Amino acid sequence: MTKKLHLNAFLMPVGHHEAAWRLPESDPVANLDIGHYIELARIAERGRFDSVFLADSPVLFTNPERRPSAKLEPTIVLTAIAAATSRIGLIGTASTSYNDPYNLARRFASLDYVSGGRAGWNIVTTAGDDAARNFGLDGVPAHKTRYQRAAEFVEVSTKLWDSWEDDAIVADKDAAIHTDSSKVHPIRHEGEFFKVEGALNVPRPPQGHPLLVQAGSSEDGKDFAALYAEAIFTAQPTFKEGRAFYDDVKDRVAKVGRDPDKVLILPGIVPVIGDTEEQARALDDQLAQLISPEYAHRQLAERFRLTVDELDLDSELPEDLPSEDEIEGAKSRYTLIVQLARRERLTVRQLIARLGGGRGHRTFAGTPVQVADTIEHWFRSGAADGFNIMPAVLPSGLEKFVDLVVPILQQRGLLRTDYTETTLRGHYGLPRPENQFVVDAVTRAAAALG
Repeated sequence: MTKKLHLNAFLMPVGHHEAAWRLPESDPVANLDIGHYIELARIAERGRFDSVFLADSPVLFTNPERRPSAKLEPTIVLTAIAAATSRIGLIGTASTSYNDPYNLARRFASLDYVSGGRAGWNIVTTAGDDAARNFGLDGVPAHKTRYQRAAEFVEVSTKLWDSWEDDAIVADKDAAIHTDSSKVHPIRHEGEFFKVEGALNVPRPPQGHPLLVQAGSSEDGKDFAALYAEAIFTAQPTFKEGRAFYDDVKDRVAKVGRDPDKVLILPGIVPVIGDTEEQARALDDQLAQLISPEYAHRQLAERFRLTVDELDLDSELPEDLPSEDEIEGAKSRYTLIVQLARRERLTVRQLIARLGGGRGHRTFAGTPVQVADTIEHWFRSGAADGFNIMPAVLPSGLEKFVDLVVPILQQRGLLRTDYTETTLRGHYGLPRPENQFVVDAVTRAAAALG
């Protein structure tokens, strides 16, 4: 069977370009309109995407003066989308630093039931002192500590999802037995960060486990992904960097004994699509002109541990910036931004314009054929298993992609023309995980017989 391209729609209220809300066509309060998100998901489903994805952070992430900054909680939005769609996968972000495993495992198990097996969890560790202060901490925990907590968090969550065997519910009215209690297992977990008795109060989800997604590209992030992730969202602005990341992560996956073909890598791409190159570039230029640089200038200076006066808008980045090792939050994104500026010799003003469109992801302005060519090249040349589609403007950018780019990819035999599966794991071609409590019981029985 020919390998197929995987597409995820990364949904933002009015688009990934920070100035998209200022376009005449945009609804500046769409971030609070559930009907808007439902319509975006329906467009993506019409394009036979594998999934939609909502990012999240437990903090007011941007200056509310600058752009729409309020965010509805992802699993609530995805539950509403589940009722209005039938096939598309539903991936929500949730932090391992500012949640507890029991509540979060329950939330995603519930979403998996409500959607009929379409739930996915984007696992993040959350950088930034501002988020930490919302949870009684003075500052963000160390980068390595956050990943150690995340690893244990995922281990506890999978135990909780497995705490009910698949056939635990018997619903025998004559015998007055609803559930075989011998098939419901307290997990009795005691670790460095968590102590959880269990079992979960939701039976094993339809997918066994919701799909596990990860988006960190630091060294710790890639090691974590190799152990746990089934799909990886990443920012890789050039083909060379995308291919290097792809090979690196697949190699790490193999070294920990997992099948590299069962870990899908989906770089982000921010397409600005026009009927002609000139139309695409005109929209790209219009968006760039709508950026208000003052806040972005301050934000960039803070990222580099400089004052605004030390970061001249019309000069290139200073040479003596902190190294990645000196940064505790969002290490890989910090390095990506510095490398982008150095490689293309961008002034700070030009860098702000580039980041305003894609925050370091690959941005591309062109015709539908040119966008399809770029996607096909990365896919066929071993730099991606698919893409995280991040339209600069929504809903129009997603509509253009679905109506103009998707048919080209389908004609080239790269993308499904209809859904053949009903679950998110099915769309991604990933297996339903075995229940670890059942596997352990079988192993113990075999050892006893031996």
